[in-house]
Amino acid sequence: MRSLLPFLFPMRSRRSCRSKGSAMIELVLLSPWLFFLFVGVVDMGFFCYDLIAVENAARVGAEYASQNSTTASDSTGTCTRVLAELASLPNVNGLSVCTAAPLTVTASSISGPDGNPATSVSVAYQSVSLIPIPGLLMKQLNVTRNVQMRVSP
Repeated sequence: MRSLLPFLFPMRSRRSCRSKGSAMIELVLLSPWLFFLFVGVVDMGFFCYDLIAVENAARVGAEYASQNSTTASDSTGTCTRVLAELASLPNVNGLSVCTAAPLTVTASSISGPDGNPATSVSVAYQSVSLIPIPGLLMKQLNVTRNVQMRVSP
């Protein structure tokens, strides 16, 4: 009958100990790259959110400006609607005017493609990098959206 000793107490070879050490070294060498990849994906998500929010804000501003001919060029009223729409963005808190960076809103009365009165609302937003890494991810994203809408008679 065979001895049960090798099954109860298996001998560890030197090779398995070396492979565990090399796996740890590989993890240590790859972890900074994985961290920067994760940070880049999160920051890109924030930039995409900014793009969508500015597009929606320009649409809301154009809906307000297209109510009648007196509001077609009302930049102040349009600014109020755009600020309410962009309240969740990081550097818009505390703004009360839309005439300088990081947010510029203009509304103007134009003639539409069919010759009827229309309004053109332009929203320019300068975002910030939400996860700043000096020398690597310090860029700003400038988003400008322009919406034209026919003025209701």
